[in-house]
Amino acid sequence: MNTIWSDNIQNIGTLYHSRTLRFSDTYKEAFQNAFCIGKNAGILEIGCGPGALTQSLARWYPDAAITGIDRDSAFIQFAAQKAPQLKFMEADAAALPFADNSIDVTISNTVQEHIEPSKFFGEQFRVLKPGGICLVLSARRGIQNTAGCIAEENSFEQEIWSRIEQLDCNMTEKYAVGQYAMSESALPTVMERYGFRQVSTEYIVANLTPDNPQNSKELAHCMINAHRQTALDAVNAIPYTAPGVVSDVELKQLRTRINEKYDQRIALYNEGIKQWDTSISLTMVLRGVK
Repeated sequence: MNTIWSDNIQNIGTLYHSRTLRFSDTYKEAFQNAFCIGKNAGILEIGCGPGALTQSLARWYPDAAITGIDRDSAFIQFAAQKAPQLKFMEADAAALPFADNSIDVTISNTVQEHIEPSKFFGEQFRVLKPGGICLVLSARRGIQNTAGCIAEENSFEQEIWSRIEQLDCNMTEKYAVGQYAMSESALPTVMERYGFRQVSTEYIVANLTPDNPQNSKELAHCMINAHRQTALDAVNAIPYTAPGVVSDVELKQLRTRINEKYDQRIALYNEGIKQWDTSISLTMVLRGVK
């Protein structure tokens, strides 16, 4: 059972909630225009994580046959429980378990930067049918502005995080996370190098600002709680990334502190006291044809 990524790099809750917002139906038309794929396509999502994008694809293309794959066992189990009507399986993006010329569309989100390019693009080129479409979604630099009530750390929090930072527990370096990241100009060039034609790019902005009046109360709460989940997941990962450094009692105190801060943020929102904290994500959509 492989749970390296979900234990050490990005937890299930963090990925699922953040991607659910970024791939919400608010942005359906923008993504569909960028994808430009048939309604009945056979779609393979590579590195599906906990399945948030897979579920969006199923809503946007209800007549498509969709399969999600990931190397992380915990992601696949979670995705299958969330969407039992969809097909999920454990598989490696660098050795896809599909026949040559068998897939209509491949799609991945923030996967390319972790896999050697000849394997990443080469395997997709192999399994795609002639005329098949490769979609590579890549997170670009966005904007993060945290509410003051959340950003402020008390002495207890500062001491705990300082203790962790003194250790050599950088999981991104240990597991070569982002080793093959490329610039906006390099990505399409490399895609062409591995045989794809009609390569194009599109950029889609997701404005996740709770105090924006166009957002419903329910959506605003979801935005705030998505960040709460990320903060809690960071605490829950400590026993894996820094074993023995923080006691169970301290971990419980950290969780309590995080929940207090996010409860306060929601209370401020409910009272109409605006903070204008925001998360602006920019997704690059790279599209190529075999």
